[in-house]
Amino acid sequence: MVPRTSFLRTFWTNAVFAPRTSLGFMRIDFVLGTVFVIPLTQMVFFAFVVRLGDAGASASALASAVQFTAIGNAVATVTYSSVFSVCQTTDSEKFQGTMEHLLVSPASRLAMYFGRGLIPILISLATVTVGLTYAAVFFGVSIPASSIPSLAVSVVLTAFAMVGFGLLLGGVALYLRTSIILGNIFLFVGLLLSGVNFPLSQLPLPLQYAGYGLPLTWGLAAIRAAISGEPLGSLAVLWGAVALAGALSFAAAISLWEVFERRALSTGSIARF
Repeated sequence: MVPRTSFLRTFWTNAVFAPRTSLGFMRIDFVLGTVFVIPLTQMVFFAFVVRLGDAGASASALASAVQFTAIGNAVATVTYSSVFSVCQTTDSEKFQGTMEHLLVSPASRLAMYFGRGLIPILISLATVTVGLTYAAVFFGVSIPASSIPSLAVSVVLTAFAMVGFGLLLGGVALYLRTSIILGNIFLFVGLLLSGVNFPLSQLPLPLQYAGYGLPLTWGLAAIRAAISGEPLGSLAVLWGAVALAGALSFAAAISLWEVFERRALSTGSIARF
């Protein structure tokens, strides 16, 4: 009989040790840069783009466009910790030669997935919170105190959904040469198709449908609705969509892992970095 560790022990072990090894973002400079620097620089860049593109607009229209972009990029920066870093887990396992040991381990895959997602969820929460603070302080976004509880729920659900999406991409990257390209693709796809810098309705209909398939789209919609003070009924629908997107991402990551594994074995990429 092969001994199996408990679910909670596997979960906690991966939550504590994975960020220092395979996830690779426990260095303090990385954490501080992700939480405090990246949101501000990205928001400032796209705010300048909006100002240059709408230079002929009225002052109120320009301010509204800048605020729209500021909120969008404050939320979109969650991609760096929830998708890009998590997606690179596969690369780290291959590089360190631990991928084969991980695949033959009797430990619960579900516990490993949820454990490795704990710290990224916390960092994602911090990143979005700091980004929204920048939006309020530097870009004039009004966040009423009454909207903070619903905003907090939206942010938590968005972080959960995006980490699940990152784990799914990490599984796909199992049989790729590197996950960096995959992470970059979805980093910029999110900027283009999720309503970050302009409303999704401005895109062609096929691209709108593609955007609705991304967790970031629903998370950003829920956060915008919470800030604007939408009624609880409308928010509940968006929260349900975000939670469903996150649950589907985690479920797909776990259920499709064997498919990715077989593909990786057939191509020899299981141990290739």
